[in-house]
Amino acid sequence: MRKPLLLVVALLLVAVALLWPRPTTSPDTPTPASITPTSQSAIEDDARRASASGVDTLPALPGFLPREAHDTVRLILQGGPYAHRQDGSVFGNREGRLPRKPRGYYREYTVDTPGLDHRGARRIVTGGDPPEIWYYSDDHYDSFRAFEPGAQGTRR
Repeated sequence: MRKPLLLVVALLLVAVALLWPRPTTSPDTPTPASITPTSQSAIEDDARRASASGVDTLPALPGFLPREAHDTVRLILQGGPYAHRQDGSVFGNREGRLPRKPRGYYREYTVDTPGLDHRGARRIVTGGDPPEIWYYSDDHYDSFRAFEPGAQGTRR
């Protein structure tokens, strides 16, 4: 009777060990390849192009951000109010695509997609409070592009 019980316990432990999520990066790992950095000069060039084309934009926002992301950045900087209840909630970074930080460091915000009646795949993820690092994802966290919204910032 004791051997079958030990076997079942051992199999459960092996299953848990195999299914337990493992971090994909360590704190010493350089920035993951899924993050595309954006240089300050590229941000400034994008802002100049957007201004020249008449697009309403915040200072120093890169051109790869859709117009709706500009609205989301404004809301984040002013502390809301947000249209989606999940906005401002903790982003867990479970896939490890962003640099490892303590739980609660990253927050997620919806970037609306015209024509959809749900949140869609576009997000801005910030790190810190007030935000000190900003990322944009248009593929529901599969990849990120880092950007800087400028020197403004407010506490939530």
